[in-house]
Amino acid sequence: MSDRTAFDNTSFDNAELRTERLTLRRPAAHDVIAVHAIHSDPAAYEHNPSDALRTHDEAAHLLRRWMAHWHDFDFGYWVVRPLDSQRPVGFCGVKFTEMDDRRALNLFYRFSTASWGQGVATEAARAVVRWAREHLPEYPVVARVRPANTASQRVALKAGLTRAEHLDRPGEDGPDLLFTAGWAPSPPVKGPLAH
Repeated sequence: MSDRTAFDNTSFDNAELRTERLTLRRPAAHDVIAVHAIHSDPAAYEHNPSDALRTHDEAAHLLRRWMAHWHDFDFGYWVVRPLDSQRPVGFCGVKFTEMDDRRALNLFYRFSTASWGQGVATEAARAVVRWAREHLPEYPVVARVRPANTASQRVALKAGLTRAEHLDRPGEDGPDLLFTAGWAPSPPVKGPLAH
């Protein structure tokens, strides 16, 4: 059975999320300019250098991957804009990932440095986590954050995730601190292996 047939996405509307100040919309091909601008800013990827994009082609490839997830599952990473502007200020959303042999929703947020310190990432992440917990409650939401990225840690906590030290692990760019919502512990071991 393919992921597409195993996943029923007919019960939710996700074309656009709105908050008090923001609109989160499904990405389109023209968003490649914003993808490149934000992901090529050294300050925006300081804690995740492997996410750096140097060329328009790399940005186009990343955007195609995001759009493929949308095509397959009808949700993914949204493009975030102020309600009064068509100019993207960042990206926030969830996509499927595997963690400890479980399917989960990876919470992603990355914003232009011009929007930092205004609560934009927190507002967008709260909306996304609320949407995910309402529409996909069977999947835990996880955020992987570098230890030095205290601003991102605050966003995860304010978005409703809790620290999950037992899930911390090595990441692509160093240690990953894990934050989760809806992560149920594994069932207890029964039988001869139980203590």
